[in-house]
Amino acid sequence: MSATTLPTPVVHDEGRIGLRGNLRHIGALVRRNLLWIRQDPESMFDAVLMPIVFCLLFVFVFGGSIAGKGHQHEYVNYVVPGLMAMMGMNIAMGVGTGFNQDFQTGVMDRFRSLPIARFSVLIAKITVEIGRMLVAVAVLLTVGFILGLSVSNVLGLFAAVGLAMVFGFGIMWIFLTMGVVMKNAQAIQAMGFLVLMPLQFGSSIFAPTDTMPGWLQAFTDYNPLSSLADAARGLMNGGQPVGHDVLVTLAWSVVLTAVMAPIAIHKFRTKS
Repeated sequence: MSATTLPTPVVHDEGRIGLRGNLRHIGALVRRNLLWIRQDPESMFDAVLMPIVFCLLFVFVFGGSIAGKGHQHEYVNYVVPGLMAMMGMNIAMGVGTGFNQDFQTGVMDRFRSLPIARFSVLIAKITVEIGRMLVAVAVLLTVGFILGLSVSNVLGLFAAVGLAMVFGFGIMWIFLTMGVVMKNAQAIQAMGFLVLMPLQFGSSIFAPTDTMPGWLQAFTDYNPLSSLADAARGLMNGGQPVGHDVLVTLAWSVVLTAVMAPIAIHKFRTKS
């Protein structure tokens, strides 16, 4: 916090700080997080390198098997919209680990000694992580276009990106809660992978689900990542109705936020 000076409000009751004061606090904390990224550029490796690695890996390793030899370019149009959903979840896991590290290093103790609204710390963290998520999606799309990704609906592309951001926002509250209640970042990463791996591979992100066993298809039908991936494909290139998948994705996002945000805020306010 040495590089950022938080504005001091007239009153110290966070309930009476007011909207303008809260916005100033959030802005200062966002700047603090951006300065931290500037001092530690390695923290952006997951947002920059992960989309490149996953896109190249799945297109050239699995693309021929799924789409047929010599038809990897067709698989690009299938997997890139799915990977947009995957990027959101992987970046969201970094929110929890970073938040936990702030507790371990004493940064949160410093925040609590300041006359700022507690929730502004959470909002600032999410704001910066959504920015990192946008960077990851931009890198993914750039690699996709280089490999032959085609988009027939530009507005649909922006809608797909926005939908991925909304869902990522909901997922972040889960990992923020884990960042508060779990003891260390390693535990968060282990638990995150245990949850993310079945969700990612038990979905339509990487391959159509019609060849999966019946019990797994039933799981994919309720998997929000399948809905998000299918909605992104339909928005970007058409060919399938997207209304149901968009509504399912938005419903999951609203429910996750409505349930987990109050829990995350409460745990953060009461953590000793």
